[in-house]
Amino acid sequence: MNVLHEINTLLWLRELSERYGRRVTLGEVPGEAWDEVALPGIDTVWLMGVWERSPAGLRIALADEGLMGSFRAALPDLTEADIAGSPYCVRDYVVDASLGGPEGLAAARAQLAARGLRLILDHVPNHVAPDHPWLTTHPDRLIQGTPDDLAHAPDAFTETGERIYARGRDPFFPPWPDVVQLNAFSDGLRAATVDTLVAIGEQADGVRCDMAMLPMNDIFAKTWGDRAGPAPAEDFWPYVVPRVREHHPGFLFVAEAYWDLESSLQEQGFDHCYDKRLHDRLIHEDARSVRTHLQADPAYQRGLVRFLENHDEPRAAATLPADRGRAAAVTVATLPGATLWHEGQFEGRRVRPPVFLSRRPQEPPDAALRAFYRRLLPAAAAVRRGEWRQLTPTGWPAGGTHHALLAWTWTDADTRHLVVVNHSDRPAHGRLPLPWDDLRGRTHRLTDLLTDQVYDRDGDELTVPGLFVALDAWQHHVLAVSRAGRGTG
Repeated sequence: MNVLHEINTLLWLRELSERYGRRVTLGEVPGEAWDEVALPGIDTVWLMGVWERSPAGLRIALADEGLMGSFRAALPDLTEADIAGSPYCVRDYVVDASLGGPEGLAAARAQLAARGLRLILDHVPNHVAPDHPWLTTHPDRLIQGTPDDLAHAPDAFTETGERIYARGRDPFFPPWPDVVQLNAFSDGLRAATVDTLVAIGEQADGVRCDMAMLPMNDIFAKTWGDRAGPAPAEDFWPYVVPRVREHHPGFLFVAEAYWDLESSLQEQGFDHCYDKRLHDRLIHEDARSVRTHLQADPAYQRGLVRFLENHDEPRAAATLPADRGRAAAVTVATLPGATLWHEGQFEGRRVRPPVFLSRRPQEPPDAALRAFYRRLLPAAAAVRRGEWRQLTPTGWPAGGTHHALLAWTWTDADTRHLVVVNHSDRPAHGRLPLPWDDLRGRTHRLTDLLTDQVYDRDGDELTVPGLFVALDAWQHHVLAVSRAGRGTG
């Protein structure tokens, strides 16, 4: 199981510099600060935004009133010095000197490895900055245009030197003004992508691929048509992933993915893909919808990334406040697949700073929420072992509240766990028939790993009609099941 902790590298280092009263780069982070990142239950750190940012992209951002408005909304006392440019407008895949350069990253990776953690970094397969070296050295790797294109669609094309290039985009939104579109059908681009990822593999243990579905043959053809040339016989990722793994066999590929393409990307080589559907269901839909979502093939679910927030989504403390947020956190933490936690989520930050910024507003930490996560993360690590199975709550058919309960078990050779969540704003109760036949004839102890509360229950009843559960709105249990008197494992 991969449990990822996303760190906004630029913000983090700036705040560490303020804390210690000196400039802190990746190679100079104190050990205690790494310990704060390497919380029990986390096994992978994503240092978001380490690559060289584009001066040309920064100039474009500073002239964009829409972007500037979003910056001021997040940081009311904004100054131009607070705007660093987008980490997804990559000038080159070299660690930015302001963050400590390649040597600093190597030191950071060693610090993480000493704590048993892997490191992943960003890769942006769809576009590059307008001052990326390829625009002059390898124009064949990009989508090009004509003077007529520039004249008729200046928002979609840009002129660099003597050439005109398409701005980067996805098929459903206007072009991004600060990036230039790569040509996923170009043999040269595909080979260069392999080389880039192999080089990243010398510096990290994996990548989170931005908008990973955009280079897929069918998506790219629909977006760019004849401009891209004929589609290659082999899709983009089946070409790229195996060639990277020839050099780095254990390299982790994580996809930012939408449009129900998660399964296709898993088939094309990705270890994990964002589960945006679950994120949206937890925020906007009821327990029946979540339960239906979790009926998918377990093998497919093991390839998903469950999350409540990341740098693209609103903060969980804003969208899922108080007990509702805790219920959702228990849900994503104890499901199969990878889990993604976002730096600041554990302290209850409510402001999502645009990734362009090097400073964010100060927010008082939520001590109670931090304490909750300090218990949840190691508890989830203990729970997620062996075989996962979703349970179907039972109760009175007419108007029964059992439909609001989400429940599943984890069964390993020496451990058994049960998770129950009331995904509703009112009390709910029901029965949960447990799947372990050998419960019969003995008393069993259920110990809540988050509260230490203990319940002794008859094994026959646990099987039929099932454990009776009554939970107030947005409450939950994370239960270790053992024979009474034999510990709580």
